[in-house]
Amino acid sequence: MNYKLGELFCGPGGLALGALSTKIKIGKTNHSISHEWANDFDLDSCTTYRNNLCPNSIESVICQDVRNLDISKLSAIDGFAFGFPCNDFSLVGEQKGMNGKFGPLYTYGKNIIDLFKPKFFVAENVSGLTSANSGKAFKKILTELIKAGSGYNITVNLYKAEQYGIPQTRHRIIIVGIRKDLEQVFNVPAPTHTDGYVTAREALEVPKIPKNCSNHEFKKLSEQVIERLSYIRPGENVWNAKIPPRLRLKDTNTKISQIYKKLDPDKPSYTITGSGGGGTHGYHYHENRALTNRERARIQTFPDNYTFYGSIESVRKQIGMAVPPKLSEVIFKHILLTLANKEYESVEPNINLNQLMYEK
Repeated sequence: MNYKLGELFCGPGGLALGALSTKIKIGKTNHSISHEWANDFDLDSCTTYRNNLCPNSIESVICQDVRNLDISKLSAIDGFAFGFPCNDFSLVGEQKGMNGKFGPLYTYGKNIIDLFKPKFFVAENVSGLTSANSGKAFKKILTELIKAGSGYNITVNLYKAEQYGIPQTRHRIIIVGIRKDLEQVFNVPAPTHTDGYVTAREALEVPKIPKNCSNHEFKKLSEQVIERLSYIRPGENVWNAKIPPRLRLKDTNTKISQIYKKLDPDKPSYTITGSGGGGTHGYHYHENRALTNRERARIQTFPDNYTFYGSIESVRKQIGMAVPPKLSEVIFKHILLTLANKEYESVEPNINLNQLMYEK
């Protein structure tokens, strides 16, 4: 049984890589997911997606603004994924929610579901989604997704990536919908790493990154920044390290914890981000330097042979905005098990849908 997957806001392919890597066998039947089409407006992301995931059908990745996409010309799909833009829901920023430029873009995903009525869908966003517009945006999105197409049984959970073997404390809302006529409900897969997390050291050193690996360029830093980093120990940031006054930052109003923060080699990395100025690039635990894009990709669980295209900053953005493929694989594997009516170890969602929808 193969399910054809369509995707909006596909980025460089984190969600898709996890989906396409998922293959299970139940009895004599193989269950898998294949790429059908994808869309994003960023050319570098589309190039990365095409070259890594569908090099023989590059036309299936449509690079244009979703607001101008003619969905009636897209081919039929069995599954749908969309990590709709999080800019207006992020806790870092103004959190405009539905009042922002990007907040309403989830509706284009709903339009796809209305048209194709896929057997399942996966929607992903930042944890700040729950509180945008005083929680009203989240309820509105969930209400519309439940009613979309032929109607869906949805499961909502805040996933902590480090609990599933991702070497990063990345917390994201993932909504899974199973079409109601299939009479199945997706259960949240039980965490696999509650007794011990995969550390930053394991991510970057096991195995070591080949010197000729793509996207492994070292960012040139000023002598002042290098000296500042020399006073910051693993796990510390610019605010809590013992740094000489001449090397301290002048702007003390912006005390974001990740500013010039070095990784702790014995813990998962903090969240890898796709944007930000000086001090936000992620910093090595022992060396006085910023992480390379390949190191960021390792932390995001992209394999070393997954090449990103574009400038160094474009690649940084692609990696930071992506869903970790290994987390995606967990989700899609258990969707396939659900559709095959196969039980698996699960936990209760940490977001109670019924309670949430009926709260005033």
